[in-house]
Amino acid sequence: MKYSYLGRSGLKVSQLCLGTMNFGVDTDEQEAFRIMDAALDAGINFFDTANIYGWGENSGRTEEIIGRWFAQGGNRREKTVLATKFYGDMHDANDGPNRDGGLSAYKLRRHLDASLRRLQTDHIELYQMHHVDRNVSWDELWEAFQVPVYQGKIGYVGSSNFAGRDLVKAQYEAKSRHLLGLVSEQHKYSLLCRLPELEVLPAAEELGIGVIAWSPLDGGLLGGNALNPVSGSKRASNPERVEKHRAKLEAFSALCKELGESEANVALAWTLVHPAMTAPIIGPRTLEQFENTLRVVDIQLDASTLSKLDEIFPGPGGDAPRAYAW
Repeated sequence: MKYSYLGRSGLKVSQLCLGTMNFGVDTDEQEAFRIMDAALDAGINFFDTANIYGWGENSGRTEEIIGRWFAQGGNRREKTVLATKFYGDMHDANDGPNRDGGLSAYKLRRHLDASLRRLQTDHIELYQMHHVDRNVSWDELWEAFQVPVYQGKIGYVGSSNFAGRDLVKAQYEAKSRHLLGLVSEQHKYSLLCRLPELEVLPAAEELGIGVIAWSPLDGGLLGGNALNPVSGSKRASNPERVEKHRAKLEAFSALCKELGESEANVALAWTLVHPAMTAPIIGPRTLEQFENTLRVVDIQLDASTLSKLDEIFPGPGGDAPRAYAW
């Protein structure tokens, strides 16, 4: 496994981040345990989750599974750089009118403490805001974050789904308080979703914020099975998206065949080419799927291959403002 610093922090994380969104939903607990054990054995130390995973009335289930895995001992917790997120509705009637999605000092305190209980740990290395909330001031947020940081409950603060302007604002306000600010931004980025190249990725690179790519296979479309989906799979239930991108997917599959690599691994390796990228999130449902991704960090895409990928999946034309101005 290869490792990178998380943004401008001194924390080293694996260049593949294990996403746990399927745990407790499409992946049962024992299979989730096997995947997490295999991840540590392979050198993947970076695990990402969120308090809402499990979804709906089952929100929190995924964190509970990870907590029970930690409770087995064997230095599992000590070896893991743990990241979780807060923002959404946790279906707790006690939250009253504060139950809806958002960020606030109230939600940060309550949701952090609840995540710590479910995860059976006393600290989280990376605590992330799952979405921006422009109704909440940075005066409130940075003051609220300082408390658990000083208490040792949080190591670093990260964001997710922030626009470029939100990253700039967050870092400006943090610097004015002599705080480190954000060390990471988790953002949707894939061959089929290159819009972040306009604003978010350049802003993150300039500000020293490490980017973590979520949905790097674009919901499985770039995973290699979209053109011939198995009956009952997510791809089979979404034929409209497949047809919309069929020509691109066929060209991509042909290129991957020439390279002798799977579509999923090429798509994941491509995200790592951008200098702002720390790690793509892999979201295996089975141990076999996990094992098939491990060679991603060893794949080197040459200039010719990158040019061909640009032809198949055109980006926005560069970063701002060059993409839309002279």
